[in-house]
Parts: sequence; structure tokens; C-alpha cells
Amino acid sequence: MSYIPKENRYEKMQFNYLGKSGLKVPAISLGLYRNFGDTDDFAAAKKMITTAFELGITHYDLANNYGEPSGSAEINFGRILNEELSNYRDELLIATKAGYDMWPGPYGEWGSRKYMLSSLDQSLKRLKLDYVDIYYSHRYDPQTPLEETVGALDTAVRQGKALYVGVSNYPADVTRKVIKLFKELKTPFVSHQLNYSMFLRDAENELFNVLDEGGIGAIVFQPLFQGLLSTKYVHGIPNDSRVAKGVDSISAEQVTKERIEKVQKLKAIAAERNQSVAQMAIAWTLRHQVVASALIGASKTEQVIENVGALDNLSFTFEELQAIDNILGTFG
Repeated sequence: MSYIPKENRYEKMQFNYLGKSGLKVPAISLGLYRNFGDTDDFAAAKKMITTAFELGITHYDLANNYGEPSGSAEINFGRILNEELSNYRDELLIATKAGYDMWPGPYGEWGSRKYMLSSLDQSLKRLKLDYVDIYYSHRYDPQTPLEETVGALDTAVRQGKALYVGVSNYPADVTRKVIKLFKELKTPFVSHQLNYSMFLRDAENELFNVLDEGGIGAIVFQPLFQGLLSTKYVHGIPNDSRVAKGVDSISAEQVTKERIEKVQKLKAIAAERNQSVAQMAIAWTLRHQVVASALIGASKTEQVIENVGALDNLSFTFEELQAIDNILGTFG
């Protein structure tokens, strides 16, 4: 029997315009960086994706190097899309990125025109799609002219292989130049993906202002700082955690006594808001007007459900924000 999602899947989800574009994104998006590759449980991955869809999450974020081995997250998502969600493609916002090392030789990474367009063709084959909704330059390449990388993304749109484009991990000064170049080309540049959380607030220095002025929406990843902004690590490092598994983007050194103490203090504020620390941390990232969506990761269906629960209380009083800042310090 073919998959049929719940009819009320959009009742509780909040949708925000991505910058000044006409594209709306769910306030919570699902990232497939980990737990969707060939070394992971396919049935669990399928359950997380279909559960997310039934909770109103329409945006699924990938990259060419996601999954173990690289590319396997796109392959598995493409399989789930074809097996379960093919009738709902027009309800989905599917994004992928290119920038990191994917194949041997000089053309397998960074931001050249050859790499960006070749990688997109490979991603579309893995996803079994004719186009993606958003195609990103995954990282700034200081050795390639910005005009070349920007031009490649513009070509992807003109070829019909992407509807919109974005950048990720670009510094503020470069982002300002990119905005200008895309405007000259009239490319639908709509999104900047950046790392932002209570424990990493660098974007507040300049980048958010650049995006706001340029009419570009922010989609923030790691809003829970790899799970540290939850109570997962309060009593030590769990065996099933990213730290215990040695995931490359987090280490035991980051689970500091100072951060754990801050989480314990944040827990009291979250309890007053009828939220978990994780829910409050996600809601906190969405308080900034330029942030359109918080991109969550998950290893269990229950985590998807809990994180979407952040939408039950997105408003903060001045006193709450002041108390949070007092705990975090200016930049966490």
C-alpha cells in the first residue's frame, strides 16, 4: 500500500518567507548530514523523513558529501522520495550543496564552474530528480573568482536544474559582494546557511545585518550546537551520542563544565516557558527577523517530534532574553 500522509500535516507548522523572495520555508527544516547514509538504519531514516513531513516539515537539506560514504544521503533520500513521497514532490523543498571534496583530481571540490555544475548533475542522478529547489555553494573558495562561482549557480537556474540558489559558510564581507553580483545577474539568490546557536553567535556581529539589508533569508544549522543545548550531556557523554561515536564535527573537548553549567541554568528558564532546553534553544534562534528556518538534525523520530514542539512557544519577553544573555554572555 502506498504511503498516505496525514491530512492535517500543515495545521501547526509556521512558514516564513525566505528573505524578500516569494519562497516560504517551514520554521523547522530537516538536515540529512548524519544518520541517513548507507551505514545507518534505512527504516529509521525513512520514519524520520515521513514523520517530519506529517509535522509540516517540507524542507529537506542535503549536500553532495552527506552520508557515509559521501553521496549516500542523497541516494537514500532519493529512494525514500520515490518509494513514499513521489506524489508530493510539489509540496517539498529539496536543497543540496557542493563545495567539499567529492572525487579525486583538481576538479572534485571548492567553487570552480566545472566542479559546481558537474556536482549538481551527479546530485540530481543520486536524487533521481530533474531539479532541486535550492542549490548552494557550500563554502567560500578564496582561490576561485566570486564571479565564476556565482556564474555557475546562475547557470544552474538558467538550465532549469535549480529554482533558487544560496551560499553557506560565507563570511559577511564576501556575502555582501555575492549579493551584488547575483542582483546584477537577476539570479534568484534567496538563502544563506550559517552556523548559529546560543553557543555560537558570531552572525550577530555583522552577517545578519548584511543579509537583512540584502533581502536574503538565513537558514541556521546546528541550533542545538551538536546536541549540547539539550540535557543529553548533563550527566556525562551517552554511548549513542555524536561525541561518543567520534563524529568529526564535535569532540569531547567541547563538552565543557562551563557549557553544562549554562545548560542547567537555561533549563530553569525553559521550564518556566513549558519547554525543554532544546525547544527553547531552537525558538531562540528564530527570534531574529532574518532567520527564516532552524535546520535540525536527528537520529531518532522522537527528536524530530520534540524539536517541532519548539513552535508552541516562539515569543520571548524582554526579561527572558535578558536572563538568557546573562547566562550565555554576549556571545555564548
